Amino acid sequence: MIEGVSVRVYSPAKTVADCFKYRNKIGLDVALEALQDYLRDRRGTVGELMHCASGCRVENIMRPYVQALTT
Repeated sequence: MIEGVSVRVYSPAKTVADCFKYRNKIGLDVALEALQDYLRDRRGTVGELMHCASGCRVENIMRPYVQALTT
Protein backbone atom coordinates (compact mmCIF):
# COMPACT_ATOMS: atom_id res chain seq x y z
CA MET A 1 0.00 0.00 0.00
CA ILE A 2 1.30 3.41 -1.00
CA GLU A 3 -0.76 6.33 0.30
CA GLY A 4 -3.76 4.02 0.65
CA VAL A 5 -3.49 2.61 -2.88
CA SER A 6 -2.62 -1.01 -3.58
CA VAL A 7 0.44 -1.10 -5.87
CA ARG A 8 1.84 -4.21 -7.53
CA VAL A 9 5.61 -4.41 -7.76
CA TYR A 10 6.90 -6.89 -10.34
CA SER A 11 10.61 -6.24 -10.77
CA PRO A 12 12.91 -3.26 -11.10
CA ALA A 13 13.31 -3.91 -14.84
CA LYS A 14 9.54 -3.98 -15.40
CA THR A 15 9.19 -0.75 -13.42
CA VAL A 16 11.75 1.03 -15.62
CA ALA A 17 10.04 -0.25 -18.77
CA ASP A 18 6.70 0.97 -17.44
CA CYS A 19 8.24 4.39 -16.77
CA PHE A 20 9.20 4.61 -20.43
CA LYS A 21 5.80 3.31 -21.51
CA TYR A 22 4.06 6.10 -19.60
CA ARG A 23 6.76 8.74 -20.18
CA ASN A 24 4.25 11.18 -21.66
CA LYS A 25 2.23 11.11 -18.43
CA ILE A 26 5.02 11.05 -15.86
CA GLY A 27 7.72 12.84 -17.84
CA LEU A 28 10.81 11.67 -19.68
CA ASP A 29 13.01 13.00 -16.87
CA VAL A 30 11.40 10.55 -14.42
CA ALA A 31 11.91 7.65 -16.84
CA LEU A 32 15.55 8.58 -17.38
CA GLU A 33 16.14 8.88 -13.65
CA ALA A 34 14.62 5.43 -13.12
CA LEU A 35 16.91 4.01 -15.81
CA GLN A 36 19.97 5.68 -14.30
CA ASP A 37 19.12 4.33 -10.84
CA TYR A 38 18.56 0.83 -12.27
CA LEU A 39 21.93 0.81 -14.00
CA ARG A 40 23.86 2.54 -11.21
CA ASP A 41 22.55 0.32 -8.41
CA ARG A 42 22.91 -2.84 -10.55
CA ARG A 43 19.38 -3.94 -9.75
CA GLY A 44 19.38 -6.32 -12.72
CA THR A 45 20.93 -7.04 -16.06
CA VAL A 46 20.59 -5.07 -19.26
CA GLY A 47 19.23 -8.22 -20.90
CA GLU A 48 16.44 -8.45 -18.34
CA LEU A 49 15.70 -4.76 -18.82
CA MET A 50 15.46 -5.08 -22.60
CA HIS A 51 13.27 -8.20 -22.27
CA CYS A 52 10.78 -6.22 -20.17
CA ALA A 53 11.06 -3.31 -22.59
CA SER A 54 10.10 -5.52 -25.52
CA GLY A 55 7.12 -6.79 -23.53
CA CYS A 56 5.98 -3.20 -22.97
CA ARG A 57 6.71 -2.31 -26.62
CA VAL A 58 9.26 0.38 -25.72
CA GLU A 59 12.46 -1.45 -26.69
CA ASN A 60 13.22 0.85 -29.64
CA ILE A 61 12.63 3.92 -27.47
CA MET A 62 14.82 2.71 -24.60
CA ARG A 63 17.72 1.29 -26.63
CA PRO A 64 19.51 4.63 -27.36
CA TYR A 65 19.30 5.68 -23.71
CA VAL A 66 20.58 2.33 -22.47
CA GLN A 67 23.45 2.39 -24.96
CA ALA A 68 24.40 5.93 -24.00
CA LEU A 69 24.42 5.14 -20.29
CA THR A 70 26.30 1.83 -20.56
CA THR A 71 29.16 2.94 -22.82
